[in-house]
Amino acid sequence: MTTTTPTTSASTNSTAQAAGVVGAQQLAGNFDTFLTLLTTQLKNQNPLDPLDTNQFTQQLVEFASVEQQVNMNSNLQTLISMQQTSQSLQALQLVGQTVTVNSSTAALSNATGNPATWTFVSPSPATGNVTITNSSGQVVLTGTISLSAGNQTYAWNGKGNNGLTWPDGNYTLSINATGANGQALTVTTEVQGKVTGVNVNQNPPQITVGGQSYPISAIEAIN
Repeated sequence: MTTTTPTTSASTNSTAQAAGVVGAQQLAGNFDTFLTLLTTQLKNQNPLDPLDTNQFTQQLVEFASVEQQVNMNSNLQTLISMQQTSQSLQALQLVGQTVTVNSSTAALSNATGNPATWTFVSPSPATGNVTITNSSGQVVLTGTISLSAGNQTYAWNGKGNNGLTWPDGNYTLSINATGANGQALTVTTEVQGKVTGVNVNQNPPQITVGGQSYPISAIEAIN
């Protein structure tokens, strides 16, 4: 089981928060300077030619508006950071769980006797042309299967068209389905596997299933 600790996202959040603090401090300094100049001018104004107070009032309102925007951005950054932390904690709880992910790549393990297994959904009965490729893109098996409507499973024991057993690894299934009316059908493929690792440095967090990395949003079900 492999887990990692958050570094990249935390560093990014810290940088953004630091920038927000600096911006707020600069704004506060400018605001104080503005108030000092304002009060000084008001004290030394010519009674016969007073300063335009409406203009100063407008500037005060503009400064207050900018200050509110800086505070809003800071609060928003805090909420985003809290949400990312919550996602990371949820992802870590998945380690050791068996999940179903939206993928066409499954693991073959001859050593443990586990075939590469895919679950797919066909909208209606059809004929499917199956192609299985290895991680290098080399075709290892081609064939034709009959599809029924709904969920079904396809398991491959590792034997290719040449009758030889391919080594352990990740293999990708492709199905080109044709319905009874001759029209092409879209077949959705899923795989099941145990979550063996989580990378919380990514946003969203990435889970490892069967040696493959998937975003946490790829999970269709927890079995």
